[in-house]
Amino acid sequence: MAQRHWLDPLARQLLRATGQIPAAARQPNPPEGSPTKPTQTRPTQGEPTQPEALALEEVERELLALKLQQNPGLRLNDANAVQRASALGWRLDVNRATASDWLRLPGMAASQVDLLLRLQASGIQLSCSEDLQRVLELPESLVQTWLPLLEFRWYSEPAPPAMPAKRIDLNRAAAGELQSLGLDSQRLGRLLLERNRAPFLDLADLQQRLQLPAALVESWIGRVQFSPGPAGPILPPAAKGAASKGP
Repeated sequence: MAQRHWLDPLARQLLRATGQIPAAARQPNPPEGSPTKPTQTRPTQGEPTQPEALALEEVERELLALKLQQNPGLRLNDANAVQRASALGWRLDVNRATASDWLRLPGMAASQVDLLLRLQASGIQLSCSEDLQRVLELPESLVQTWLPLLEFRWYSEPAPPAMPAKRIDLNRAAAGELQSLGLDSQRLGRLLLERNRAPFLDLADLQQRLQLPAALVESWIGRVQFSPGPAGPILPPAAKGAASKGP
């Protein structure tokens, strides 16, 4: 006799729900006075049994593994996806992670990734989840969501530079330099107009004011910086020997 497949209970439930096979027959009520067997708690209608729930979770995990194989940069949508990625063995080395690693985490913003990479480049290392929470000013619940994937390793040597030596200053750079960031003429004009009104604070402020695509802003992580704003006019030096004299 062939061995039954572990998905049989789930398949039967699906077929019953769609009316392709009859529902399971109910046991008749025993006559009064007859000994009754202890009742067993059964899930409510539509709720999977424990074996079915485990089978569904296994399917979701295998599906995520397939997606990660096809797309190594896949973003994790929620806490469940984080748990499944952890079960598959994926980890994030906090003090060596790249921008694409950080951006996988649900709820991680481009401006936060940029800050983490700047800290990494300056040799600052994080030793625990509390450090990460304080640096990014995040709610504890969000950091706890990431925790199954995070590893806090201490390195005696600073991380190798993963960023260009010179960043483009979005509050001071000329239009020609800004075009290297992939801006078309319309977006470039809006950027120049907005920074004349007030300097940009960070990537989050820039994206909010210009409404740029998230993918474009994320591509600037590690490539740009934000100075306080354009300097005032430079006055010509005073002529030599032109000392002020009283009347």
